[in-house]
Amino acid sequence: MDAEQASARLEWELMILTRQREQAMLQVRPGDERLDRSAYVLLSRLEVQGPMSIADFVDAFGLAASTFNRQTAALLRDGLVERTLDPNGSVARKFRITAEGSRRLTSDRRQVVNGLAMVLTDWPPERLERFIADFQQFNEDIERLTGRPWPRPAAATTPPTGG
Repeated sequence: MDAEQASARLEWELMILTRQREQAMLQVRPGDERLDRSAYVLLSRLEVQGPMSIADFVDAFGLAASTFNRQTAALLRDGLVERTLDPNGSVARKFRITAEGSRRLTSDRRQVVNGLAMVLTDWPPERLERFIADFQQFNEDIERLTGRPWPRPAAATTPPTGG
């Protein structure tokens, strides 16, 4: 199999994976609120990196400032982030995750992790380690090519749980 054939197969599997995650997040109990995909991603980034300005989001994601103006406005409205002064003294306001944002992110992450655990429960430890290492390497290669690294939690085996 050459790189083009492998890429076509991988594209298909990634599309299915994305769809599976979206379907899992739709299975909400009455009264539960789930974060939309963009809120989940932005809150996850804030949780690991700390406060970020609109310019920081633009640099990190390579999307237009208007995208982040809309997304942060929604996060502010829902009480998931708050504006704060830049701890480094810049005049730019930064967004920081709130306790409610952490609580909601932790709840959603727990649902995702529990769903993945059901899939992986019968995988032997060496297969799990290999799969995770390969998946991380795949993501790091994308980050290297795009010039947009994604910060990872200090304990690489455990994602942040809020706080």
